[in-house]
Amino acid sequence: MIIHLDPSIKRTIWGGTKLALYKDLPTLDGLDPIGETWEVSIHPEGVSQNGGVNLDLSPHQLKLPYLVKLIDTGKELSIQVHPGDEYAMKVEKSTGKSECWYIIDAKNEAGIYLGLKPEVTKESFISALKNNEMMNNFLNFYPVKAGDFFFVPAGSIHAIGAGITLAEVQQNSGITYRVWDWNRVDKNGKSRELHIEKSLDVINFDQASNGVEFFKKTNVLNRQDPVTILLEHKCFKLSHVNLNKGVSLNLSVGDKDRFPSILNLAGELLINGELVKKFSSVLIKDETNLEIRASIDSQFLLVE
Repeated sequence: MIIHLDPSIKRTIWGGTKLALYKDLPTLDGLDPIGETWEVSIHPEGVSQNGGVNLDLSPHQLKLPYLVKLIDTGKELSIQVHPGDEYAMKVEKSTGKSECWYIIDAKNEAGIYLGLKPEVTKESFISALKNNEMMNNFLNFYPVKAGDFFFVPAGSIHAIGAGITLAEVQQNSGITYRVWDWNRVDKNGKSRELHIEKSLDVINFDQASNGVEFFKKTNVLNRQDPVTILLEHKCFKLSHVNLNKGVSLNLSVGDKDRFPSILNLAGELLINGELVKKFSSVLIKDETNLEIRASIDSQFLLVE
C-alpha cells in the first residue's frame, strides 16, 4: 500500500516563502511564515495525516523511528545542538536526535554553520557566551548548493543559514537546545528561550568530531549511478535516487522493522502505479518490491 501523506505545518520566526509555494499552502497575514513541513512523522508535536486522519501505526509491529521534514529559511536558525540517546533518555525521557540534511536549493553565498573551529575550546566558548559575542564566529561556515549532503550527529553544534531549502531526515525526537539566537526578538519583543546549561552538557568539543570529514559532506548531483546511499543510521537508511524521464527502477524494501517512505524532490513518479508529485511524500506499507517510473526527470529520497 502506498499511503499519501499530508504534512504537519510549522510556522517559525525564521521561516521562508518557498514551502507555501511548493506545497500550495496558504500564507496567512499576521502569522509567522512556514519554516518546516513535517512530511513523514508520528511525533506527537506534528503528526502527518492521510485523508485528514492522523497517521497511526500503533497496531503494527513495524516502527517509524525517524522523521522527515522540509525546511525553508528566510532567516538563520538559532545556533543549537541536540543530545545523544543516553543523555536524552536520562534528562528528557526521549531518544536523542541525530539528523542529516540534503540541500534542495540555496541562494548565492548561503550556507550552514556546522561544528566548532579548530581553535575553539569549551573554556573559550563559555567565555564568549558570557560576553555576548557573535557566536557564529566560533563555528565552521560551509557555503552550500543543490545536491549537497551533511550528516549532523547528536552533539554537533550547528545552524542553518538564511536562504536555504533542504530536506531533513532525523531520529524521531523533538529535542533542541538553543545556544544562541542572534540576539533577536519576536513581534512581541521577546527573546526565545535558550538552554545554555544543557547545551554545554552535550556539545562535542573534540576537534576530531568537528571537521568536514566527520560530517560526511558530499554532493550527489550528476552522478552516473542512479542510487546513492547517503547514510546508514540505526534508525534509518537514506538514499538519493535520480531517474531520467521514462526510466524505471525496481527496489526491494520492507525487510527491516520499520516502514520505508519516499519524499519526491523533483519531477513526477509512478510508484507501483500510484502517482507521486513533486514535494509529496508517501509511506510504504506491506510492500516488499517497488516499481518506480519517472514520468519526467525526477529525483527523490528513499528512507528505509
